Amino acid sequence: MGAVHRFLAFDCGATSGRAVLATFDSGTFSIEEVYRFPSGIIEAGGKYYWDILSIYSHFLECLKRIGREGLQIDSIGIDTWGVDFGFVGEDGTLLGNPRAYRDPYTEGIPEEVFRIIPREELYGSNGIQIMNFNSVFQLYAQVKEGFTPLKYAKHILFIPDLLSYLLTGNAVCEYTDASTSGMMDQRRREFDRELLKRLGIPTDVLLPITQSGTRVGVLRKEISEQCGIPQIPVIAVAGHDTASAVAAVPADNPNFAYLSSGTWSLMGIEVDSPIMNEESARLNFTNEGGIEGTTRFLKNITGMWILEQSRKVWADEGRTYTYSELEEMARSERAFPSRINPDDPSFAAPSNMVRSIVEFLKKSGQRVPESDAQFVSCIYHSLTERYKEVVDMLGQFAPFPIEKLHVIGGGSANDTMSQWTANALGIPVVAGPVEATAIGNLMVQAKAMSLVKDRWEMRRLIAEQVKVKTFKPEH
Repeated sequence: MGAVHRFLAFDCGATSGRAVLATFDSGTFSIEEVYRFPSGIIEAGGKYYWDILSIYSHFLECLKRIGREGLQIDSIGIDTWGVDFGFVGEDGTLLGNPRAYRDPYTEGIPEEVFRIIPREELYGSNGIQIMNFNSVFQLYAQVKEGFTPLKYAKHILFIPDLLSYLLTGNAVCEYTDASTSGMMDQRRREFDRELLKRLGIPTDVLLPITQSGTRVGVLRKEISEQCGIPQIPVIAVAGHDTASAVAAVPADNPNFAYLSSGTWSLMGIEVDSPIMNEESARLNFTNEGGIEGTTRFLKNITGMWILEQSRKVWADEGRTYTYSELEEMARSERAFPSRINPDDPSFAAPSNMVRSIVEFLKKSGQRVPESDAQFVSCIYHSLTERYKEVVDMLGQFAPFPIEKLHVIGGGSANDTMSQWTANALGIPVVAGPVEATAIGNLMVQAKAMSLVKDRWEMRRLIAEQVKVKTFKPEH
């Protein structure tokens, strides 16, 4: 019998976070959610921030519970959303709360940057789709407004690295999160310091980029004593949550596309090097880091956000539906013919999603739904047809045939959507795991302890241990 190993994953989202414990025993693993906590954006003085110390305090509360239960933990890993960052001063002080990507201070900033560095030149370095909240645009805006923490910063730390720093006192810059910043030369996998200097962005605050699986350090002695636990190692896992999720795709060969399905859908392929050319720029594809130095070539798609916001409108009107009821509603109106473009700007943040759908359909001369079920059918079909469009685009770039689509994350639990997606694509859809992000986080920790040798062994183990469903195209 081999030794039992336990790993703790802190998986932090934009509205909530949780701690997931994995137990590895004799070639098998199991996971259990052990703690959940809220997170969110705070407005103060006209600026929007993340309450990083609140998240940190929840980490400590979770560790205290671990201590009270006497569980022996081998390591800890942290994943979060990308792009955002905080600052640490010369004496190690946290210089305020990190700005949040929804802060409107970056509105119009990309256009200002392009007057200094043409859009084509910027994409030719960072390979990242243009979104006004990219870190490079945030930093340019902070330089422009004279943001005080930036003036006194010794290090810039992306959110997973900042939380690791609070736990250990050691600062690192992990590859997958750095790759989302728009500041990294994707080919060299280093920060493009010359480009940043042209924008007036200080480069001495940037740390060398390290790969996923790097040991950051151990819990600070004060935390160890306060929580009644040893000084547990902290591992820089795939800090960007989508990179962690893709690490958990239970594929048996490289010929797959993935769909990380939740509020937003991220659809892409895993390749050995970035794909950066005029066509990928025109189609607004992005290159982001994956584990083992891979590149996630992907496109952001408005996902279940449209359904969730419609559901909210109906709830406000006194009609609440469970997810299983929504699936049945879609099936009951399967033949409803109208379609929307899920990525149309009108669906980004409307005051009333249902009204926005109606307005889109009227403008495009289509039939307007007469029931909630018809709205649901319209949304389902529109999303699956958008997935087909993007898979077809990916096929133009992929150095291999796309033989299968792996759907991971919360949306993988929607059997109707998975089946309709398989029908639209004409290839099998493998749905699961739902807990892909946490599992990927935990697997990178297991790899750091040499329990698995590479991402393919990780994926084989996940395929063996986690229940997934395969949906074949219906004819």
